[in-house]
Amino acid sequence: MLPSQKFELQGQTFWLSPERCIYWQDTETLIVADIHFGKSGHFRKEGIGIPQTVFKEDLQRLFALIQHYSPKELLVVGDFFHSHMNSELRLFEKWRNDLPQLHIHLVQGNHDLLPAAWYGHNGIELHETVLQKSPFDFVHDITFTDGNNTGSYRISGHIHPGIRIEGMAKQSLRFPCFYFGHDYAVLPAFSRFTGLHTIKPRKKERVFAIVEKSIIEITH
Repeated sequence: MLPSQKFELQGQTFWLSPERCIYWQDTETLIVADIHFGKSGHFRKEGIGIPQTVFKEDLQRLFALIQHYSPKELLVVGDFFHSHMNSELRLFEKWRNDLPQLHIHLVQGNHDLLPAAWYGHNGIELHETVLQKSPFDFVHDITFTDGNNTGSYRISGHIHPGIRIEGMAKQSLRFPCFYFGHDYAVLPAFSRFTGLHTIKPRKKERVFAIVEKSIIEITH
């Protein structure tokens, strides 16, 4: 397993993983966002030839992280699944049966369109807008939660944040990142089969880029 970066937030200890997740040590919770299981299957149904290996690699990577951290809970900050039922979600159901002791929370994202009964059948506790776990509020899209803001620090996903790093000769590359602002954080998309939205951090905000299987704090 790749080495993680220790990070203190609101008096709590987090471990930022190059595998695009966070382990919340104090509550023994593994936190991920934007897994988009079933996305490659959805594309194939639409006639776009995305190989199923994309889905299987993400599923195996999540399983390896659960084995490594041995969390009591898995908390998905939205877009656990990409669309409606397809053959890849049947594989997920088999995967879920191998981890019956793991409590899974899902803060519903805009792509989580499966029937509520399906989530319940697969042992996934669904939260429509926000999950409050002191001292944090977990939401999917930070822009749609102002009316539900309890004043707690918010942790979100949705935008698939990326940071641009400048190199020599005006060259630059973008990398997925963890973004910690003054009032909220945004996690990188767990799935590698996603785009990146470039963020522009302000002073005293902290950004950790995922570069070549390691975590690097970006100063600005």
